Amino acid sequence: MKIEQIYTGCLAQGAYYIESDGEAAIVDPLRESGPYVEKADKEGAKIKYIFETHFHADFVSGHVDLASKTGAKIVYGPNANPKYDIHEAKDGEEFQLGKVKIKVLHTPGHTMESTTFLLIDENGKEHAIFSGDTLFIGDVGRPDLAQKGDITQEDLAGFLYDSLRNKIMTLPDDVIVYPAHGAGSACGKNMSKETTDLLGNQKKNNYALRADMTKEEFIKEVTDGLLPPPQYFAQNVAMNKSDVKGIDEILERGTVALDVETFEAMANHEGALVIDTRSVHDFSKEHIPNSIFIGIDGSFAPWVGALVPDLDQPIVFLCEESRAEEVVTRLSRVGYDNTLGYLEGGLEAWKAAGKETDSLQSISADEFHDKFVKGGLNVLDVRKPGEFKAEHVEDAITFPLDYINNNMEQVDKDTEYHIHCAGGYRSMIAASILKARGFEKVIDVAGGFTSIKDTEVPTTDYVCPSTLK
Repeated sequence: MKIEQIYTGCLAQGAYYIESDGEAAIVDPLRESGPYVEKADKEGAKIKYIFETHFHADFVSGHVDLASKTGAKIVYGPNANPKYDIHEAKDGEEFQLGKVKIKVLHTPGHTMESTTFLLIDENGKEHAIFSGDTLFIGDVGRPDLAQKGDITQEDLAGFLYDSLRNKIMTLPDDVIVYPAHGAGSACGKNMSKETTDLLGNQKKNNYALRADMTKEEFIKEVTDGLLPPPQYFAQNVAMNKSDVKGIDEILERGTVALDVETFEAMANHEGALVIDTRSVHDFSKEHIPNSIFIGIDGSFAPWVGALVPDLDQPIVFLCEESRAEEVVTRLSRVGYDNTLGYLEGGLEAWKAAGKETDSLQSISADEFHDKFVKGGLNVLDVRKPGEFKAEHVEDAITFPLDYINNNMEQVDKDTEYHIHCAGGYRSMIAASILKARGFEKVIDVAGGFTSIKDTEVPTTDYVCPSTLK
């Protein structure tokens, strides 16, 4: 028996490869099916099953394409009703995989079809659970994504409480927990950086599994402090319920090298969004006017998902040419399939063609300190509300990047703003969006709050009632 966690840091997502006696199963695969097929071929195994723990909201699964290429059966738990052929398993149903068995534990709460898959080894021992978004390490799945009709988030939280107590916590302490996500995912509130653990440890350390917790207490704690989900979540759920196309065609079209004139025409006349995926430093120094920075070396796909409302939005991009396929792949993982290509030759080709460039001022934390002590700065903190509440620059204004599209009316084009996040990635995204929309007086603080704290700029954990000027 072999179990391999295939973890994707950008999405904080864990897919799983399970193999026994020449037969393999994939749990919660990403959009691209190639790596799973290659893995099975290398191991001399045949993919027999694709187990989906639920309809994912934060990424588009590749289960339909993988099933088409391998003949594997797609398995969901009860209450799933997608627009393609599946085996809708019954609670308690078992699937033979080589010498091991996969048992279905219907665990509604995160969503109504949420299912945990229990691996029973060759000796009949309960070995591991693939818990999807039902149980994370240090947390549980948020219960607000599948509200429908009369079903509220409180109802879902109640179902989740019952699922955990009746299906999960009754299992032996030495069962291994393999969740669908880790820290950084928006599918939970306070997930651990660890991506697997023993169930016994979770019973001791996970706040949601406290033995003395009542259902009312659970509902209150699990629903307290939930931020609105990223706007692309609902769209990804819809895609995962439909017969979504495979990634091959998307890659072929999206990795086309575009000359300067074609690239410019797509941006200016065909409404394509220009995304610059280079480094913070390179973008700040020089970039194509009105382009948006979302660097590939960061949480690239989730931020595109959070900030670009339309999944059909045409996109062209700048990148290192060797990373063009990576950019398109990561965009498609969250449903952005209308990528039209990248600028061949990059910014150097753009300049060689006599095209204008722009820049965005970025100052060090020390420079920020010197300006701050003179007074009169308008400081925008684009971190999440919880980060701001914990500690922030004195008199700073909370202006979370997650909601920048909804809060644009709060800023003034005639006012100068100094923008920071935790480390400099999110602030450059925010500054680029503002500048592309005509806010010329934006200044990024390099290194973010981490660097600011090394200066003598005063900070506070008091949430000031100030409003944007």
